[in-house]
Amino acid sequence: MSDLSKKQPNNPLHGIKLTYILEELVEVYGFDGLGSRIPIRCFNLNPSIKSSLKFLRRTPWARDKVEQLYLITKSQKK
Repeated sequence: MSDLSKKQPNNPLHGIKLTYILEELVEVYGFDGLGSRIPIRCFNLNPSIKSSLKFLRRTPWARDKVEQLYLITKSQKK
């Protein structure tokens, strides 16, 4: 086992890139759906993957909300 996997054995997001998470959520909900679930400007005002990633990488609370929505969405698909 690598050192990283030893440090985060119970983290369901370990190894999943933010880009992948955002693309999956946009595919499921679209930017309109994301904007209604997580009301932040990067989803509601001229949304794009690139601008959303830039904002989410600099804003921990928003990234947490996106990651939680991804986990909820993933669990509902099972």
